[in-house]
Order: sequence, then structure tokens, then C-alpha cells
Amino acid sequence: MVFAASLSSLLVALAPLSVPQEPAATSAKDPAASSWPSYHGRFGCGYADGFATPTEWDVETGKNIAWSTAIPGLSHSSVVVYGDRLFVNTAVRKGAGDAELKVGLYGSIGSVEDDAKHEFRLLCLHKSDGKVRWSKIVWQGVPAIKRHPKGSHAASTPATDGVHVAVFHGSEGLHLYTVDGDLLWKKDFGVLDSGFFRMPSAQWGWASSPVIHDGRVYVQADVQEGSFVAAFDVKTGEQVWRTERDEVPTWSTPTVHITDNRRQLILNGWKHMGGYDLDSGKQLWNLESSGDIPVPTPVAAHGLVFLTSAHGGPARILAVSEDATGDLTTEPDGKNLIWGNRRFGAYMQSPFVYGDELYVCRDNGVITCWDAKTGKQHYRDRLQAGVGFTASGIAADGKLYYPSEEGDVHVVQAGKDYKLLATNSLGETCLSAPAASAGMLFFRTRSMLVAVANK
Repeated sequence: MVFAASLSSLLVALAPLSVPQEPAATSAKDPAASSWPSYHGRFGCGYADGFATPTEWDVETGKNIAWSTAIPGLSHSSVVVYGDRLFVNTAVRKGAGDAELKVGLYGSIGSVEDDAKHEFRLLCLHKSDGKVRWSKIVWQGVPAIKRHPKGSHAASTPATDGVHVAVFHGSEGLHLYTVDGDLLWKKDFGVLDSGFFRMPSAQWGWASSPVIHDGRVYVQADVQEGSFVAAFDVKTGEQVWRTERDEVPTWSTPTVHITDNRRQLILNGWKHMGGYDLDSGKQLWNLESSGDIPVPTPVAAHGLVFLTSAHGGPARILAVSEDATGDLTTEPDGKNLIWGNRRFGAYMQSPFVYGDELYVCRDNGVITCWDAKTGKQHYRDRLQAGVGFTASGIAADGKLYYPSEEGDVHVVQAGKDYKLLATNSLGETCLSAPAASAGMLFFRTRSMLVAVANK
């Protein structure tokens, strides 16, 4: 592929981006530096830099399309990347008819009535050409918990450390494979009932993804009864610690955050958003918010932890000190809670910090850009009217990438001023967060995995 210099690349070079724990990817031959190992990238940061990425592409003509591969089933699982391997989950419905999927801006709380058997599969593909290396049936049967009409039985994203691959399917268990597809161990937690806590019969399916770090697999399981967060030895499956949580169902993925002072696992939540000691599971700080069914993954940058939710009360954005302790309130105190906003938080999409800016996108396509350190709002603009946005956006090469549910990817220039650079169609619905690695972008659509790169 030809390296294509761009104005956005120049801007990045002149003003280097800074997230303390996220080293820049400087070589395509360094699998760790160019990995996208779990949901929303390394440490949940939501960006990958060091390589030029396309502004425009065309699926029909093949412009800047590296490859596209058909993936069976219905899946909102994002892709994870390590070296030349990609991993993705999917749920294949057995029997007549495709799995129902209803996109758009609507407020149904019902579940899909479907008693068909499903195969939950884990696929490994070559990053270079999209060919399937192997496909494993992780579990098969009738799922214990129903899903939302906009959801999927494979909404959870795998995690990898380059040696192991973890997949977490809620009631259908936590499964650990080698990157060559050999099953090492699995854990059965019984039925993990995820749904609207005010109407337990409304089941919405599993979405929280596992995270692998430093030889352990971390999982967050917020359900109707018996919520917990736990750590397991990645090689043996032995439980290292487990901490109970007085929490209703959430669909958030935890974030590992390492500093000189602390090693913590940060969780979004309603009654118990907060930080847990990575080695013992002891809760370090706790914050009870007003968003009762949070989905966005926390992100940490500039000494702060950013959490957001937008259901059941004010749509909050909270900037918490990474050194916070004890029980916090939602009112900024300058010490534990540095700043907050109660209007423009997100319900589904995970935020990210890119450079000095925090970006938060909502279901209706409205994106807000903030000064991450102070909470000053730079702009608030709409990507597209009349369509839904479920997938979380990402950033690379001085650009932001936001897919709509209809499959239109909006490319926005990073920075304090809103500038839409391009809109590119994927040709199908897209409810999965993109992934980025060494100049390649990966989009999971209704039936395809599409790799985009400069040619």
C-alpha cells in the first residue's frame, strides 16, 4: 500500500497526541504496538496513530478497499487485532430465515421472540487479505436470554493478548482459546439475566466484553441478580478474585488503567461506577450516577477518568480524578470529581479522548467536543439527521470515524472546530464499533467484514 500524506497527518505530526498509557504505534512489524486487542482498542482509548488512514473509499468500485469477507450470522462484535490475526464473534441462527434486526431511532423495550438454535462462533482471519484462518463453534443451542430487536446474541467483542483469545457470551459462558483456535478452558456462571431492571421480562442480550491484561482475564457481569466483577488466570481459568456488585444490568466493558500510583479496573454503572484494584478486586472509589442502564466504556486520559450515561435521568458526562478515593458525588469538587455535564452524555456510544479533546456522540448523531481537562465545550454539531448511531466512533491519523446504523461512515477532522471531511457508505447496516491497526480500518457490517486502507 502506498503511504498517502495528508493535511491531517501533518497536523498530527505538528501537535502530537498524548494519552499517558497508550504508546504510539510506530512500526507495522511491532504486533503489540499496532494491536487493537479488545473492545474500543488498547486500554479502551478508541484511537490508533502512527499511520496514514483513508478519508474516502468506495465499496462498489474498490477504491481504498483492501478486502471484504462475508461473515455468517448476526453480530455486533467488533474486531480485535494482533499481528496478522483478526478475531470476531458471530451468532448464526439455525433454521429458516435470517435473524431479525430493526435499526433506527425508536424506543421499544421488548425482546425478540425466537426459540431457534444458534451457533456462537469465533472466527480468525488473516489481517492482510481477509481469508478465514479458522472458525470454531464456541457454543450451540437456544440462548438462555432473549435479545433486543436492535441487538445481537454476539454483541460482546473478543479480547486477545497475542497468545490467547477470550470470548464472553454471558449465560453461555466465558471461553479461552489459543490464537490457533485450541480451547484451553471455559467457565459457566449460570444464567446471567440482562434486561431492563424495571421490567425483567424485557431481555436485551449480553454485550459486556472481556479484557485481557498482564496474564488475567477481567469480566464485568451486571445482571438482574448476583452482579459481580472478576479476574481469572488466563492460562488456567483459576479465579483470582471476585467482587460482588449491588448493581442492575449494564452493558459496559471495563477499562484497565495503569499509573505509577495505581493499577485499577474502571467500571461504568448506575449504583456502582468506580475503580477496583486490579490485583485484589477491592473497590477504590465509587460513584452513584443517574443513568440507570449504562453502556459506554470508561476512558482514561490526562489524569482523568471519563464516564457517561444518558438513560433514566440527566445525560451526564463525569470527569473523575484517576486518584479518586471513597464515595463520590456527581457535583464537581475539584479533587475527586474535576468537572461534569448533565446534558450531553451518551446512552450507547463509548467516548474517547484524542489529543486534548474529549468526543461524545449520541444516538441521534449529535457529536460534542470538549476540552478534556477543563470541560469547556468547543462545539456541538450533528453528523446526520434522521438516522440512528449505535456504534462507538474511533480516531486515527487526525480524523474521527463515526458509522451510522445505515452504514454511512462520517469522517470528521479532529480538533476544536467541526469539519466533516467525507461520508462513505459501507453498503449495509453497521452497529459495530470500527477497529484500527497500522493504517487499516475494519468495519463489521450486517454480513461483511470490510478492510479499508490507502492504496
